[in-house]
Amino acid sequence: MNHLQLVYAPHPIFKQKALPIDKVDDEIRVLIDKMLKTLYVEGAVGIGANMVGLLKRIAVVDLQEDGVRNPRVFINPKITWYSEEKQTFKESSVCFLGIEAEVTRPRAIGMSYLDYDGNNQELEAEGFLATVIQHEVDYLDGKVFLDHLSKLRRDTLMKKMEKYIKMHPPHIHGAHCHH
Repeated sequence: MNHLQLVYAPHPIFKQKALPIDKVDDEIRVLIDKMLKTLYVEGAVGIGANMVGLLKRIAVVDLQEDGVRNPRVFINPKITWYSEEKQTFKESSVCFLGIEAEVTRPRAIGMSYLDYDGNNQELEAEGFLATVIQHEVDYLDGKVFLDHLSKLRRDTLMKKMEKYIKMHPPHIHGAHCHH
């Protein structure tokens, strides 16, 4: 299998902090390649390593605008600044099935990270890309998009998700898959 299995909520890994990567080597690049494959198989725009059961500070993002793949790899991402201006997008997750919620976040961010080759990089992002990056970095920090909501709203959505999963159990990839 050249991609990774998603972890589905509720799961304790979503409350855990991912650990920094000491050295970007071939082993880490193989993991990144598998995370990207998972992102495409699942039709996601971003995946933090916690989502595939790994407590490593790695996130992959590809908005696939106009159907064009443009993968971005963020190792040890650190958001260095947030804009005062906010924006709201409907957020969901391939690990939280059947639910979505409007989440308000800073409209623009600055970040530092290591790239696929282990080089130091900086990025300024705004709009949807900024939201996706914040969403994935939250995963690495032991937070999920539901943590931005009131307890009542979060509990309501978790109940809705549990009902959804009973009706539509997640697809567990295996030997008989055609992905």
